[in-house]
Amino acid sequence: MTDRYGSDVLSGDWRAPKRGRSAPVPAELDLVVEEVDTGFVGAVVRVEKVGGMQVVHLEDRRGKVRAFPLGPGFLIDGSPVELTPPKPADAAALAAARQASARTASGSVAVADQKARVALGSRIFVEGRHDAELVEKVWGHDLRVEGVVVEMLDGVDDLSAVIRDFSPGPGRRMGILVDHLVPGTKEQRIVEAARAIPEARDHVLIVGHPYVDVWQSVRPEKLGWTKWPVIPRGTSWKHGILAELGWPHRTQADVAHGWKRILGSISNYADLQPELLGRVEELIDFVTAPN
Repeated sequence: MTDRYGSDVLSGDWRAPKRGRSAPVPAELDLVVEEVDTGFVGAVVRVEKVGGMQVVHLEDRRGKVRAFPLGPGFLIDGSPVELTPPKPADAAALAAARQASARTASGSVAVADQKARVALGSRIFVEGRHDAELVEKVWGHDLRVEGVVVEMLDGVDDLSAVIRDFSPGPGRRMGILVDHLVPGTKEQRIVEAARAIPEARDHVLIVGHPYVDVWQSVRPEKLGWTKWPVIPRGTSWKHGILAELGWPHRTQADVAHGWKRILGSISNYADLQPELLGRVEELIDFVTAPN
């Protein structure tokens, strides 16, 4: 007999979403999923606990990595899934993959469980404390692995004498980073004179960046600017920059505190201008090259 009113519409799983209910799936290494809210598609590269919650990191085909809360809200081949913590064996694989892909602030592959090497005879010299602190923050791990020490010059006015005192030679190379090395400047004349001395031949590399101060090698976006402001002649450049930022700028203590704030805004190499990045990498390659 035909049911004139049809079947019971409330029978069965009538609340089920159109795509079906989420099925639990372990967040295994290389599992490709789509995050529903953003449409981001990527492979699982690691799972970790952050701020009291578990987070899954996905890497898309361009190498971009984004983090999302572990749980519902993902699709596999269009079907909803709930990502769950990986099984112990998979967790170990994820941990190994995370270690293998770990990067230092400079973008290099991180070397784990290795003590700093005994210092090489070769050295990198920078103009002042702020330069040294910036190099340490971004390249410190790399330099310790290579055994390279960074020393301060306290200016380059007597650069030729510094080179002679260092006595560069085989196994004792000298890499020097100079601020504001642009044509027509005092710095260019000093560097040209230093390059001309016999002691600088073969075992000394002097490079520079175009910025008035190493502060300017930080991308201006990190400080809320589209470009670094021009400070009028006759005004202390660092004090002028701090004034533009609206930060205390009257004393040297204010300058030191301001630099710490700027340095604290830097996470890795991507926060620096390429003109500095290339020069520091060039110096590291030079002082660590086989004799």
